[in-house]
Amino acid sequence: MFDMTATVLRNFLSKTHTRLYPFQVRETFENVRGNLDIRIEECIMCGMCQKKCPSQCITVNKEAKTWEVDPYSCVYCGICVDHCPTDCLFMHSEHRKPARVKENNQQIQLKGPEKKKKAQE
Repeated sequence: MFDMTATVLRNFLSKTHTRLYPFQVRETFENVRGNLDIRIEECIMCGMCQKKCPSQCITVNKEAKTWEVDPYSCVYCGICVDHCPTDCLFMHSEHRKPARVKENNQQIQLKGPEKKKKAQE
C-alpha cells in the first residue's frame, strides 16, 4: 500500500509526460512522409503513380488531363513518389491538421498542362 502511495505522489508532483494535442504539437521528425502533393505543370500524365499505388487512391485521366488523389485512402507509403519518372510528386513534411467533421469523398483534382502543337510548315 505504501509503495503505491509513494508512486502516486511522485507522479502527481512530477512534470507530465504527455502533450495536450492539438494545442501542443511536437516538431516533425527528419524524413517524415506527410501530405502527398504534385507539381502538376511538370506531370506528363503517364499514370505510373496510379499503377504502383498499393491503396489505389490515385486516378490519372490522360484524356481530361486530370490527376486525383483521395487523401482518406492514401497510406502515405511514398511508392508513387519513388516511381514518378519526372519527379513531380513529393511528400510534405507535415501532416493534415485534424478536423472535427470528415468531408466525404473529398478529392484533389488538378488540370494538367496543355500540349503545344508544333507549327506545320
